[in-house]
Amino acid sequence: MNRIGFGGGCHWCTEAVFQSLNDVSQVQQGWIASTPPNEQFSEAVIVTYGDGISLDDLIEIHLLTHSSTSNHSMRNKYRSAIYYFEDGQRQYLIDRISALSAANNVQYVTQVLRFDAFKENREEQLNYYLNHKDAPFCETYINPKLKLLRERYTKQTRDDF
Repeated sequence: MNRIGFGGGCHWCTEAVFQSLNDVSQVQQGWIASTPPNEQFSEAVIVTYGDGISLDDLIEIHLLTHSSTSNHSMRNKYRSAIYYFEDGQRQYLIDRISALSAANNVQYVTQVLRFDAFKENREEQLNYYLNHKDAPFCETYINPKLKLLRERYTKQTRDDF
């Protein structure tokens, strides 16, 4: 199994996006900190996945499903980032974001950062979408992202989600 961290928007949204994918075995929702100067905890998830889904697809999905091109005022709480666990991943992630930036003709603000620490969210906040699918927040923010994934990444999305 492989691990990668993703930070973007609200961790409820990020958690649901990655839980909806085939061959993602675990999504831990909470806050991730990197090394200085990015040691402040920011909402994020750790995704554990198998060989049935590619890291390239996970990166594309992450960039597509949060505000990855705007440097808004809430970036401390919602850092747009990909957190790597192994040093060998760093350059690959940088190159992949650069290639997607050129292909999509956009400039991503998404940082590639070393994973340093994780704090899991409170139990009642975990699996938020799965436990509150009809909540107004889910209908407004999460359902449109899941709809987009089902349209663009049909083979990668779970039928039962």
